[in-house]
Amino acid sequence: MKKKELARVVKFTLFSASAGLIQMGAFALLNELLRLPYWLSYLCALVLSVLWNFTLNRRFTFRSANNVPVAMLKVACYYAVFTPLSTWLEHWYTMTLGWNEYVATILNMLLNFVTEFLYQRFFVFGASIDTNAAAQGTERAEEENAPTEPPHE
Repeated sequence: MKKKELARVVKFTLFSASAGLIQMGAFALLNELLRLPYWLSYLCALVLSVLWNFTLNRRFTFRSANNVPVAMLKVACYYAVFTPLSTWLEHWYTMTLGWNEYVATILNMLLNFVTEFLYQRFFVFGASIDTNAAAQGTERAEEENAPTEPPHE
């Protein structure tokens, strides 16, 4: 794996972990403190987490200058499929297989992490990776600092 791709995976991992913390915190606040219905607490927390994760990964991980509404629509399509699928899987793991709810949740989070990285890397941002101003500035700085070859005689 190239150094640049490894850095992308590390950044995506860290931003995903922070998004997980935001989701758990928002869910606890909405569910426990405000006593909103479970589904509403879950949905609001999920949306906050997705927005956080999308924003940071677009800017810093994939460094994309693509059309934000189009990219968000693609991410919304991912979640339109993943959310009902993961809800069904969670039910199947716990009710049919008798697994612990936390094991089921962790498994779904891992499934989300891997599939969302691949989806964003190759479909959402694939053609626009390293096109934003920060990426262009980094590439220019790398070119300027690159060792020069001695002139050929």
